[in-house]
Amino acid sequence: NIVPSKLRELIRTIRTARTQAEEREMIQKECAAIRSSFREEDNTYRCRNVAKLLYMHMLGYPAHFGQLECLKLIASQKFTDKRIGYLGAMLLLDERQDLVPQLVRILKNLIMSGYSPEHDVSGISDPFLQVRILRLLRILGKGDDDSSEAMNDILAQVATNTETSKNVGNAILYETVLTIMDIKSESGLRVLAINILGRFLLNNDKNIRYVALTSLLKTVQTDHNAVQRHRSTIVDCLKDLDVSIKRRAMELSFALVNGNNIRGMMKELLYFLDSCDPDFKADCASGIFLAAEKYAPSKRWHIDTIMRVLTTAGSYVRDDSVPNLIQLITNSVEMHAYTVQRLYKALLDDISQQPLVQVASWCIGEYGDLLVSGQCEEEEPIQVSEDEVLDVLEGLLVSNLSAPVTRGYSLTAIMKLSTRFSSVNRIKKVVSIYGSSIDVELQQRAVEYNALFKKYDHMRPALLERMPIMEKTATNGPAEIVQTNGETDSTILDTKHLPSIIQPASQVGLSIQSSAHFRHLNNLTMYSASKCVYFPHTHYAKNRMSKIQANPNPNIAVITIHATNSTEADMTEFVFQAAVPKQQLRMRVKLTYTHKGSPVQDLAEVNNFPPQSWQ
Repeated sequence: NIVPSKLRELIRTIRTARTQAEEREMIQKECAAIRSSFREEDNTYRCRNVAKLLYMHMLGYPAHFGQLECLKLIASQKFTDKRIGYLGAMLLLDERQDLVPQLVRILKNLIMSGYSPEHDVSGISDPFLQVRILRLLRILGKGDDDSSEAMNDILAQVATNTETSKNVGNAILYETVLTIMDIKSESGLRVLAINILGRFLLNNDKNIRYVALTSLLKTVQTDHNAVQRHRSTIVDCLKDLDVSIKRRAMELSFALVNGNNIRGMMKELLYFLDSCDPDFKADCASGIFLAAEKYAPSKRWHIDTIMRVLTTAGSYVRDDSVPNLIQLITNSVEMHAYTVQRLYKALLDDISQQPLVQVASWCIGEYGDLLVSGQCEEEEPIQVSEDEVLDVLEGLLVSNLSAPVTRGYSLTAIMKLSTRFSSVNRIKKVVSIYGSSIDVELQQRAVEYNALFKKYDHMRPALLERMPIMEKTATNGPAEIVQTNGETDSTILDTKHLPSIIQPASQVGLSIQSSAHFRHLNNLTMYSASKCVYFPHTHYAKNRMSKIQANPNPNIAVITIHATNSTEADMTEFVFQAAVPKQQLRMRVKLTYTHKGSPVQDLAEVNNFPPQSWQ
C-alpha cells in the first residue's frame, strides 16, 4: 500500500504550482488517491486524508465526498480523530446533500456485520455509532417523503434484529422508535414501533418502563388503535410502586378511554382512585369526571360513577364538581328518586366528604318527598320518615365536619322541605335559631327564610318549588351552571336591547315602573330588592323596592322601583336591566325623571322587549 502524503507535504506541493490549471491537476490527483483510500476502509490514514480534504475545501474545491468519513472519525476513540471529525462535520456537512443512502448503507453494515472486538459492546457492533446515525436519520427524514421512504427498510431491520437482552440493545431500539415516529414512516412500521414500546412495559427496569409510557403518551393521539392493544399492560402499570410510572400510566390510561371501553377503564381507574396517594386523587378525579361526561353509556352509570368519586375522594375534586353533578341530576328526571335515595344512604355512612354532602343536601331539599314516599323503581326503596330526614340535615348544621358552605346547603334544604313535608313547625324553629348565627352567610339565609314564613308565606310554595332543567352557559372558562343550590341569582343582561338614559342633571331621581304580562301568574317568583335591581356603580345610587302593586288583572304584575342619585356628581348615563323568567312574553318599562319628588319628564317607555334581551 502506498502511504499517503502528509498535510504539510500537500500544502508545499500545491504552493509550487505556477498556474491555476497546474494546481487543479494536483488537487484532482490527490482527491483520487483519497477516494481510493476511503474505499479500502483504511482506518490508519483516515484522519490524515480528512485533514487534507479540509484544506482543499478552504481553497474552494469540492470535498463533500468526505462527509461520511467525518462521522467515522467522530465515532473513533482517539482524541485526534474526534477533533478532526468534528471540525470536518462543521465544514463539510450540508443539509442539502442527500446524507441518507450512505447512512443507510453504514447502518446496514453495522447490524449485519459479525463480531468486531474493538467496537463491540455486549455483542452489538458499535452501538454508539448506530444511535448517532439513527438520530441523524430522524432529523433528515422529518417532513421528507423521499428520505423517509429510503430509510423505512433499514429501520425495520434494526427493530427486528437488535438483541434486547441488554440495555445497549434497548437504547438502540428506543432511538429506532423515536426515528420511526418522527419521520413519515409506513403504518406497519409505526405499529412495530409501538409494539416495541409495549414490550418495554414488561421490562424489569423502571427507567425503561417510564420511557415507554412517556413515548406512548406522545403517540396515542396519532396511533390510538395501535396503543389500545397494550391497554391491559398500561393499566397494570397503575399498580407500580414508582410514583413517576404511576402518574404516566394514569395519564395514558385516560388518553385511551373511549366509548367502547369506558366501563372497563373506569372500573380500573376507580380502583386506582381508592388506593392511590393523595397527590394523585385530584388529577384522577378530574380525569374521571371528564371521561364520564364525554363517554357515559347511561345517565344512571354517569351518576353512580360521579357519586363513587365523591365518596372516595370528595375532598380532592374540582370546585365545579358540585354544580356539575347537580345539573346532571336535575336533568335526569327519571333518576330523581334513585339518586336522592343513594345520596341519603351515603350521608348515613359518611359526612366527611364535603362535596358529596353538599350534593346530597341539595337533592334531599329538592326531592325529599320522593325519598319519604319510597318512589324508587331502580332498586328496593328504603323506609324513612320525615323526622329522620330532618334529623340528618340538622346533624349537618351542628357537625364539626361541615364547612360553612355545607351548612348553607343544609339550611336551604330544610327550608325547601317546608313545602314538601308536613313538619313545618319544626322547620320554622330550626330556621329561627340560625337567625342569630355567628356565620354571617348562614344568618342572612335564616333571616330571609324567616321573612318568608312571616311576611310572604303565601308566596313560599312558588318560591321553593322544584328547580327547572338547568342549562350550562357558554363562558371563557369551564362551563357554569346558571342556577344552583335552590337559589336563582340575579341575571345581568345584554344591554344592547335595553334603554339608556343620558341626563346631565346633578340631582336625578328615576321612578321605574314595569308591567310584566305572564302566561301564568303562579310562575312568577319575586325576590328581595337586591335581587331585583342591580346597580353596577353602587356608590351612585341607593335602591329599594317601593311596592308590588296589586292589579285587577290576574295576569299582570306591576312593580315600582325607585332609584336615586345621592351624590353631588352628575349622573350622565342610566341603564335599566331586567331579568324575567322565560315564560314572560311581554314587558313594559316606563322611566320617569323626577325633581324633588315631583315628576318632570317621561324619559323613555319601551314595550315588548326582544326575548333575547332578557332570557
